[in-house]
Amino acid sequence: MATAYKNLSEYDSSQISDVSRMRFGIVVSEWNKEITEKLKEGAYNTLIKHGAKPENIVVCYVPGSFELVYGAKLLADSVQPDAVIGLGCVIRGETPHFDYVCSGVTQGFAVLNAKGTIPFIFGLLTNDTMKQSIDRAGGIYGNKGDEAAVTAIKMAQLSCSFK
Repeated sequence: MATAYKNLSEYDSSQISDVSRMRFGIVVSEWNKEITEKLKEGAYNTLIKHGAKPENIVVCYVPGSFELVYGAKLLADSVQPDAVIGLGCVIRGETPHFDYVCSGVTQGFAVLNAKGTIPFIFGLLTNDTMKQSIDRAGGIYGNKGDEAAVTAIKMAQLSCSFK
């Protein structure tokens, strides 16, 4: 397992250009809020670190991870950002609900990316335990919110380079 050896949130920040003229949307699931708020903080702070202006970052909340797809689409259509980041956390339980939610959100974000004109960044933690989620929301394996923000920046810059 690669994450056993490395904090995956480490990256070369010199490879990230200034994003002060870009707009970003962040849609956050309220379910497992103790995790998703940390993911949001990581994403928001990383965008700010690279020059995004607070007024150019729009954050909205949806009840659960399954609703991230609709929230991301609604945010994209109404705010017209350069990229949208979806952040959620699903922890495996005793029923197949985990599989349906994870699959639905994954497929939904794939469709948004295939049909959209901006990048939609998949920031959904899909873990077996709360500890695994904590480890990936600012714990020993970094913060997947940071990673989602870096991905959003890179993909938005790629998208802009073709316009």
